[in-house]
Amino acid sequence: MLQAILQEIELRKEYLNNNNPINLVNQINQSSTINTIYFGGGTPSLLSADEINLIIDHIAKHFQIDADTEITLETNPDNLDRYFLQSLKQTAVNRLSIGIQSFYEEDLKLMNRAHTAEMALRCVPDTADVGFSQITIDLIYALPNLSHERWVHNLAIAFALPINHLSCYCLTIESKTALADMVKRKKVKIPDEAHAAEQFKLLVELSEKAGFEQYEISNFCRNRKYSKHNSNYWRGESYLGIGPSAHSYNGFSRQWNVSNNSAYIQKINENLVPSTIEILTPDQQYNEYILTSLRTCWGVEVSKLNKLGDRYTNYFHDHISQKLKEEMVQERDCVYTLTQQGKLFADRIAADLFI
Repeated sequence: MLQAILQEIELRKEYLNNNNPINLVNQINQSSTINTIYFGGGTPSLLSADEINLIIDHIAKHFQIDADTEITLETNPDNLDRYFLQSLKQTAVNRLSIGIQSFYEEDLKLMNRAHTAEMALRCVPDTADVGFSQITIDLIYALPNLSHERWVHNLAIAFALPINHLSCYCLTIESKTALADMVKRKKVKIPDEAHAAEQFKLLVELSEKAGFEQYEISNFCRNRKYSKHNSNYWRGESYLGIGPSAHSYNGFSRQWNVSNNSAYIQKINENLVPSTIEILTPDQQYNEYILTSLRTCWGVEVSKLNKLGDRYTNYFHDHISQKLKEEMVQERDCVYTLTQQGKLFADRIAADLFI
């Protein structure tokens, strides 16, 4: 698998240089310079320090990497023993994304997580002690039996930790999981939308008091430590995904690799990238831009809509007016962002603006 990943990096070294005049955000001409590398999906912490360095060195052979590139590794609390952290500090990885989800044992068992509440509490201080200054954690709200009081306590613990970034997501039930089965058999009850909305409001209010800026619906940071990885995605910039199931985007097309490991390796060994490509129409580019940018503090910029033509700018103005009247959206200097109330209905508002 590792050799196949290295080979795909070589096969796709020109992907981010592929310019196209209909690209909406027009960043392709800059994207040959890499400013974020993200080891995610599955369990990348299974890689050894030497293997991580091998991949990063191989990327550096085929792409220009910024001196201050953000290099993130996704991991879980049960992986973060002192030996692994110390070995990881010898790599080029400079940011850890830790999937804590909750500091309550009951919640972790319900989600079938491998780590304990004790591990969740200990892993961030241990990570900081080893020398990592860029740490982000994930939490989940609207869990079964997660009261508002317990959610507030989860957040209080998070805010007291040495982190500069926090991602919080509303629970989604994935099919064919143990939790989905328990919901189906009515062993657990999922909170209603009003309960989830109240926990989201608590998140926004308390994070602001703790000095965290909400720069995207689910993402918060201190001292402008925006995740480059997250920001690039939500602002519609190009990215190249390597490995089974990996997705790529270059402004005018989406591409995703086959998910089967054996099929992936076989095709790569034949010097073929086993992927499916979808060319985005101007309408799809417009919808994609609305969906992603509206979620951020940077909002929808009319100047970018103009690149697609008057039809899209006019359509947007015709449909955004009602959202302005409802105070779901606000406008400043031809940039439209969601109000606090609008953030509760972000997906619905975006859908209403779609062509």
